[in-house]
Amino acid sequence: MDGNEQDRTRDDFHELVNMTPAGLDRWLDTDESRDAGHHQDGGESVGHASGRRIVEILHKNKGDLSDDDYEHMRKVVGYVRRHLAQRPSGGVEDTRWRYSLMNWGHDPLAHDG
Repeated sequence: MDGNEQDRTRDDFHELVNMTPAGLDRWLDTDESRDAGHHQDGGESVGHASGRRIVEILHKNKGDLSDDDYEHMRKVVGYVRRHLAQRPSGGVEDTRWRYSLMNWGHDPLAHDG
């Protein structure tokens, strides 16, 4: 990934990840967070693990980001964009859809005011 791709990826990531590291950490400690998403073999969900990784990335300086960090950032951008396009009708405050997105660092209600 060249410098321009890294810049785009980082910009997209920071645009879509609208939760602070502290806010995401608090969210990841909730039962709703742990219950949301796909659980393989009864373990931690993919989204919950991603959330922990996002917190780590958010704490890093630009120069400390690895190729693997950029790949995860791209994965987060893709996931959030796909799921935002699948927004259910009606209120979403207490839905698994919202909780899953929050595990990936995006609270869709943050934009709703």
